[in-house]
Amino acid sequence: MKFKTKQLVDRLVKVISPWPAVECISLNEAALPDTLDPYFALILDIYYDGSIPNSEARFKLYGDDVAAFESSGESKDRFLVGGLPVHLEYKPVKLIEERVDIAHSRLDSLWLIKDSGTYGFYRLAWGELVFTRGDWIRTVRKRIEQLSDEFWHGMRIAHESKMEHFLSDLGASAIQGDDFNYLISAAGFIKSACLTLFCINRRFEPSHRAYYKQITELAILPESFNAQFETFLRHEDDGMERKFALAQLIARGIVAL
Repeated sequence: MKFKTKQLVDRLVKVISPWPAVECISLNEAALPDTLDPYFALILDIYYDGSIPNSEARFKLYGDDVAAFESSGESKDRFLVGGLPVHLEYKPVKLIEERVDIAHSRLDSLWLIKDSGTYGFYRLAWGELVFTRGDWIRTVRKRIEQLSDEFWHGMRIAHESKMEHFLSDLGASAIQGDDFNYLISAAGFIKSACLTLFCINRRFEPSHRAYYKQITELAILPESFNAQFETFLRHEDDGMERKFALAQLIARGIVAL
């Protein structure tokens, strides 16, 4: 963590951690690059059990140099400090525990969380702890490390179904020469394909920025996937039908795993 980032993290943790309801605070990996990186953002996940100050009170507590403040009630605060983007996400412990319970032992209710994917679990598992009041976060992390094959299979089926749906739309767009729907379908297809592969490898999905690097390094991939993936992502105009044919190859390889 860069010195300037650490100063701001320490400052915010000093403000937030004394609130009695706050169980722990974790730092998102988006804060690891240099502050000049276009992707840089200081994102803190604040897990709480009880009541936290309202948005107006929080704004006053963050400091006099906070600019462009906006809030979504008790869920998110966004603002700038010295030109640096800060995102604070407040997450109720009860909601997190409910989702973990579903994934861990209430698989008959998996439909309640499958559409949101596993990015929330990724942040739970890999956020850098900058404050913790007790062992809650460590207990939750241990539970999500032990998710069953049934969970991963259920998530795979959900994402694989979406992949096939977007593939069908991609083919229809190519036939119709529909540029807009083609673009939407191509994005949906490749994201769903990646999500399916993360499930096959029993890995939580990272942020979109980390997709590319992590997907190409997975242990279980279809033969020639990386080359096909690179070709699919190229901006050169290969023609819609050729791109659709490539998408079909990618999908067949994934389904066969």
